[in-house]
Amino acid sequence: MFAGVLTALVTPFRDGAVDERALTELVELQIAAGVDGVVPCGSTGEAATLSHAEHQRVVEVVVAAARGRVHVLAGTGSNNTVEAIQLTQHAKDAGADGALLISPYYNRPTQDGIVAHYAEIARRTSFPLVVYNIPGRTGSNILPSTIARLAEVDQIVGVKESCGDMNQISHVIASVPDSFAVLAGDDWATLPMLVLGGKGVISTIGNVAPGEVVDLVRAFRAGDIERARSVHYRLLPLVDALFCESNPIPVKAALAMRGLIHEELRLPLLPISNGNRERLQAVLKELGLL
Repeated sequence: MFAGVLTALVTPFRDGAVDERALTELVELQIAAGVDGVVPCGSTGEAATLSHAEHQRVVEVVVAAARGRVHVLAGTGSNNTVEAIQLTQHAKDAGADGALLISPYYNRPTQDGIVAHYAEIARRTSFPLVVYNIPGRTGSNILPSTIARLAEVDQIVGVKESCGDMNQISHVIASVPDSFAVLAGDDWATLPMLVLGGKGVISTIGNVAPGEVVDLVRAFRAGDIERARSVHYRLLPLVDALFCESNPIPVKAALAMRGLIHEELRLPLLPISNGNRERLQAVLKELGLL
């Protein structure tokens, strides 16, 4: 169901509130670039500092902007299973196509607890779910054997894999049916994961260069490996620059440089440092993005 390029959208703010107009325009830019889907309210969307009302409104705005032209995979994760169910049910009611749920953070459940968490959400919502494994943010790692168990649960249709370990990802892909979407969660890993059998990417750099990310994935699917490799290496400096500080600090700076949003973040995130701002600006100019 979820494959190709899905962009993990930033949440633009203006004077402390969600900038709904800018958010709608960002969705239009993504669709014009040919992406397969958009992902509101993930890590890139600063979901951790959105109120519940804001979180729900962002999903509603993105669904309305997409108008069924691309998939909307709404971030609805929480380390509180009941809260995750509520957010997921809202996304379903709002018209999203599925939900992306980060593995429970801070309380660090066992592997059995992780399975129980996702299985309960699937049971209570009957909605397509994509697991999100990012040990660097959660403090726990979803093992390949656990993902294989999750793939057997009705409605759990894929995983966004950000463990950073290609050996582990190889075992994940080997352990799940082909219908289960293993998606890259790190932009540097898009091409390597496609080679291993991944279905696509949930991309952060797609906020800034969606057409190039689409070009990479489509070239690979068409069998033009040289083209895909060329785009991969062309984008590497941008990947490095956009992750020089905590995501989404550099991404928001880049979008502001392009005049697409106000450069506004919520504490504890701060604007990009001067040195990294200059570095990012230079990379954008080199790629013709400014």
